[in-house]
Amino acid sequence: MEEFENKFSEIASLLGDKSRSAMLWCLLDGRAYTAMELSICANVSAQAASNHLKKLIDANIVQVEKQGRHRYYRYASSEVAQVIESMASLVSVGKKVKKTKKPEQSDITYARTCYDHLAGEVGVKITDALLANGIIKLFEKTYKVTSSGKSWFDSVGIDIDQIILQKRSFAHPCMDWSERRYHIAGAIGASLLTIMIEKDWIRKIKNSRGVVFTATGRAEVKKYLDLEI
Repeated sequence: MEEFENKFSEIASLLGDKSRSAMLWCLLDGRAYTAMELSICANVSAQAASNHLKKLIDANIVQVEKQGRHRYYRYASSEVAQVIESMASLVSVGKKVKKTKKPEQSDITYARTCYDHLAGEVGVKITDALLANGIIKLFEKTYKVTSSGKSWFDSVGIDIDQIILQKRSFAHPCMDWSERRYHIAGAIGASLLTIMIEKDWIRKIKNSRGVVFTATGRAEVKKYLDLEI
């Protein structure tokens, strides 16, 4: 037990550092970054960034991939990204604002990517619609696809049988930091985001985690989920 407590304290200390937390927040857009890019994000020197990244790699929070002359850093797993995003839900919206009041709406609070899935107000609304339409059900902190839901996913171009084979979480609730409610994450969430981008339902905003729904996307979401975006 003592060994576990020591390791937990070590992880908490790593995540609590301001520079490292800034780098980890930057990585939530799902892309890989160089140490130089992350140093700019955290406003530290390249050497300091490399030292921080080494500690995160040793703790299996971040992994590095070498490509040509560059080294690219990303999360070690989608589960790590989920933890970082969920931590943001603990942040108060400010002393002058009641905790029940949502942050002022912006591109990133309305619709954004959370690592490899859709988040923000729209992400939560789509998850609610999936539940309301009986496409998925929440069972012991995990989303399960219903028999009718399997057909629904097939209709939008997502093969549930193939997703089940992936060596990762199938579908789980992810606490949305701006909505303070759950959106769907895991392999299902990632597949939904991917298919929406491929079909031009949504488009990513350059240099931002924000996304915008196209006219086609709004029409298709209305068609498939009876949801106004």
